[in-house]
Amino acid sequence: MISFSQSKVSCILGVCFLAVLFVVPNLVSDATRATFPKWLQKTVNLGLDLRGGSHLQLQVDTHAATNDYMTHMLSEVRKTLRKQKIKYSGLRVRPLVKESVIEVTILEADQIETAEKTLNKMDKDLTIRHKPGDLKVLEAVLSEQAMFQKNSNIIDQSIEVVRRRIDASGTKEPNIQRQGTDRIIVQLPGVDDPSEVRRLLGTTAKLSFQWVDESSQPIVEAKGTKELLPTPPIGTVYLPEERPDGTAVFLPIKKNVIIQGDTLIDAQASFDEHSRPVVSIKFNNIGRQQMYEASKSVKKQFAIVLDDKVISAPVFNEVIPGGNAMISGHFTVEGANELALLLRAGSLPAPLKIVEECVVGPSLGEDSIAHGKNATLMAFVIVAAFMVLIYSYLGMFANVALVMNIVMLFAGLSLLGATLTLPGIAGIALTIGMAVDANVLIFERIREEFRAGMRVLAAIDHGYKRALTAILDSNLTTLIGAAFLYYFGSGAVKGFSVTLALGVVISMFTALTLTQLLLVTWVRVSKSKTLPL
Repeated sequence: MISFSQSKVSCILGVCFLAVLFVVPNLVSDATRATFPKWLQKTVNLGLDLRGGSHLQLQVDTHAATNDYMTHMLSEVRKTLRKQKIKYSGLRVRPLVKESVIEVTILEADQIETAEKTLNKMDKDLTIRHKPGDLKVLEAVLSEQAMFQKNSNIIDQSIEVVRRRIDASGTKEPNIQRQGTDRIIVQLPGVDDPSEVRRLLGTTAKLSFQWVDESSQPIVEAKGTKELLPTPPIGTVYLPEERPDGTAVFLPIKKNVIIQGDTLIDAQASFDEHSRPVVSIKFNNIGRQQMYEASKSVKKQFAIVLDDKVISAPVFNEVIPGGNAMISGHFTVEGANELALLLRAGSLPAPLKIVEECVVGPSLGEDSIAHGKNATLMAFVIVAAFMVLIYSYLGMFANVALVMNIVMLFAGLSLLGATLTLPGIAGIALTIGMAVDANVLIFERIREEFRAGMRVLAAIDHGYKRALTAILDSNLTTLIGAAFLYYFGSGAVKGFSVTLALGVVISMFTALTLTQLLLVTWVRVSKSKTLPL
């Protein structure tokens, strides 16, 4: 026989009360919500199609990142060949359409096999092959598996860096996701002028520390002139350092990197002893060791290079064992803060190109909300009327559970900090129809048991027990479909699957507990000997 202990009733009513409580922040103004406790300030976020905002599609230049990696490996190849005393020439990186190749010519024929074995052991990701038509030329390329893995890592790292940059810039509730093999979708609800975010995303912030070639002279060029720079020595390149007066000084910078920018772990804007804006930086263990080794060359000038531009060219005044340093230059306070933000967020592993940009107006979002509300309300009214018409009082109990189902759904979305989109509203409308599906199965079972001669409470008890298997099976298959939609889908499809799955789970709770509690309570209070079915 059906029995509800005091603890079970308290649990059901407690869940309903908490659901109502967590929905309240969505119904009050921002000022009122700010007075609530921290744990009660979570709300459902409106997506781009409902709130309006900006949509950006970014393309990640994975080929450039691969080329950078192979350029870095070039020095390792040089060291390896020299260590084995293998004579070579023509060591270079040759970029192709889909890959970059390290190419080297082995001068002595009897050393070709040794060189091939030595280079094969250098890096497991590299594949060594002979250049077609010339057995003396060895080519080192990334294997297909390594190329796929590195490109995947580049996309993942780029997504994380983009997310951290946008969050740090004060833009809330961004939707950032991968699309295809080399694209990233960035949606910024409520941002109708994405210029600031676009500027942050467009800055690669590739940082490196390189020696200044003191054997060559800097070239001073007035802004606006187009004087040709002299050919730099091998292994050196001229990079610009812009001064506040508008002149650009081209410094001869050695290509060899002494400290990698990805070893940087923190950057903060501060002031030096002369109250000039600077950026304080910290390195990880590898960076600290590189900084320590480089700083042993006291009074030697080096350049801090950001995106092929020299932002500062100081000298080491002392040995730096701790790995903490300051970037000084011609900074304003805003410039120091911006540089610290970019460096703190992390260097993008590859350049980003904005290939699509659009702005969704708030009026379009308001129309979407209005249409979504109307559709959801119509679905609720029609379903509620159907339940009352077919099942009388029992249908009314199902409608009460349906209202609580919607309340719990919004409470769950609020706690998850979910972003509600137009497909999400469609998921809510679908959930309304599916929420009464379990009640329909239960009521039909109860009707059969009651007509077979059982008493009211016994019919209710047997009806719930016999409908349980069918309810679990039907809802489980829906949850499996929602899981696949979430795993393989993206953006709005994921939002729809989350709303659907959450609605299904909540509908099972309300149908199997709340509706049953209301029904049994009504029978016992009214002492009814029959059911209005």
